[in-house]
Formats: sequence, structure tokens, C-alpha cells
Amino acid sequence: MPELLRVRNLRAGYGESQVLHGMDFDVRQGEVVTLLGRNGAGKSTALKAIMGMLDRRSGEVLLGGTNCIDLPSDRIARLGIAFCPEERGIYASLSVEENLMLPPVIAKGGMSVEEIYALFPNLWERRRSLGTRMSGGEQQMLAIGRILRTGAKLLLLDEPTEGLAPVIVQQIEKAIRTLKTRGFTILLVEQNSQFAASVAERHYIVEHGRVVDAFTSAEFNESSERVNTYLAV
Repeated sequence: MPELLRVRNLRAGYGESQVLHGMDFDVRQGEVVTLLGRNGAGKSTALKAIMGMLDRRSGEVLLGGTNCIDLPSDRIARLGIAFCPEERGIYASLSVEENLMLPPVIAKGGMSVEEIYALFPNLWERRRSLGTRMSGGEQQMLAIGRILRTGAKLLLLDEPTEGLAPVIVQQIEKAIRTLKTRGFTILLVEQNSQFAASVAERHYIVEHGRVVDAFTSAEFNESSERVNTYLAV
């Protein structure tokens, strides 16, 4: 498949603190790709840098050949990238359905509200409830569902399974598989290596703001000891 996202020599940080020290990785169209690593390795910072959410960044972030490194985040979003943050960002004063309807549609091909409810039936049952009056797992479903209407084809998901019960993790896994069949491309930040191995074709290991290793899914299963060494606390 053609390359959708190319990241080269990506450097970024917060204030005087440098977090990314020259990250390089690629995501092909239709793939699910993970960034794996310990807490503080720079995985979430990489997603925010791709989205233009940091004031200080340099390098190349090529989306379909367009370098986004100097573009503001709203322009980057309109190129077809959607970001689901780790903190979810659910609006407490809005119902589930109002939260779903909030992001603008930027392109054709997004999922309808009915399709999102079919993907996450819990949201249909709670559609009139306030967004923050749901369980953490339901809020995660809402955070993912909310970006599917936009028409973005590249989804950045930051720790979507963190702190969730196994039954909810299974629902998120099923949803990601469904999204892949719908033609979405997903860049996933994860610490749960078993979940990552179950949904992704390729995996990049991040340490100290750099990609230090890479595996295909087949290699990942054969190199579990090496992976565990990277991810061990």
C-alpha cells in the first residue's frame, strides 16, 4: 500500500524540555501501526507533534507528500488527520450524542452517527446521558466515535485501552479491526503489547524520544523477550 504518513527527524518538546530527538517512522495507507514504549518515552508527544499541538517542533511530517511541520493544528486536521487524546476530552455539559456531533466534517467518507452506534452499542443506550456520567470505557468509546464522523482517514489514538476492563479492551479491539476494514489508517500509542500485537501489522519501539527498533506482527510474536526488555519498568 502507498505511504500515507512519513515522519523524519522529528524533534519536539515542552518549553525548555526536549522530548523527541529525531524520530523516524512511516505508516502506509490502511495499516494499523503502534508506537510502543515505557512511560515518558515520547510516544504521546509524537502524536501531538504530528497534530501541530506543540509550539516547538522541527523535522518533516509528510501526509500524502505535504509537509505539515509548519502548519497550525486546524490546517493539519483538515488534511485528514484526527486525534483521540489519552484524556479523552469529553464535554461534561453535552450529551453523548451532542459530543458525537461536535467535530466538523472535513471530508466525505466519515461514518454516520447510526454507524458509530452500531460500532459502539453502549453509546446508543446512553445517547441522552451527559458525556462524563458514563464509565471510563464508555467515555473511551465516545472519544473514538467522535472523530469517525469527520471524514479523516488517519486516526491517531493515544493509549485507548489504558485503565480499562478486559471486556472493554476486547470491544475496542473489535472496533479497530472494523475500522481497518472500512479503510481507516491508524497510528496507535500503546503500552499493552498484547493488545498492540492483536490489532497492528507493524510496531515501532520508542526510547528517549527516538525509534530504536521495529517489528512486523510475525516478528513481534517471535521476539517477545526482546520486546519485554524494551517495555519492562
